Amino acid sequence: MTTTRDTMLARIRQNKPEPLPLPDVPTFVNEADDLSDRFEKALAFVGGQLVDLQATPASLVGFLQETFPDAQRIASSVPLPGLALVPVGPETDKQVLEQIDVAVLRGDFAVAENAAIWIPEASMMHRALPFITQYLVLVVDRDALVPNMHVAYERLDRSRLTYGTFIAGPSKTADIEQSLVIGAHGARSLTVVLPE
Repeated sequence: MTTTRDTMLARIRQNKPEPLPLPDVPTFVNEADDLSDRFEKALAFVGGQLVDLQATPASLVGFLQETFPDAQRIASSVPLPGLALVPVGPETDKQVLEQIDVAVLRGDFAVAENAAIWIPEASMMHRALPFITQYLVLVVDRDALVPNMHVAYERLDRSRLTYGTFIAGPSKTADIEQSLVIGAHGARSLTVVLPE
């Protein structure tokens, strides 16, 4: 017995238009852009700090010790020889996570137009770590800079992607009386480090 619903769906299938190819979307890349300069300015605008270890005599460990001298609990997805690190994994208890002073995580790439840095789940150690730590340090290779989000989304491997996030600047809000508050509900500062 054919129902009204079946008849209606059959008519819809018969009158379905031919599929059209998706349009080519340009990436809007300006070849004249100085990506490093644009990234540095965008990062400063969102409240982050850029540290180029090639321009300083300090190593990453030395920089961390100098910048965060009172940090007692450091978690890192980047090797930090000589530092006692808090082990963090996907099952780490929230009481341990909320006591992390500094989290040092590796970013896959950075976006020059808005200073967003892509952190895949494998580099986070725990999904909450970038947001619950007091101070966040992201290490990004200097040649891993892309001009804009169009290119950034092309770079993501969606077939292997489980979870990840773009992070741009420290936590901030201006909800109350339009007064900007840094570190309102997340990391109090974001430092992006370009390694040696």
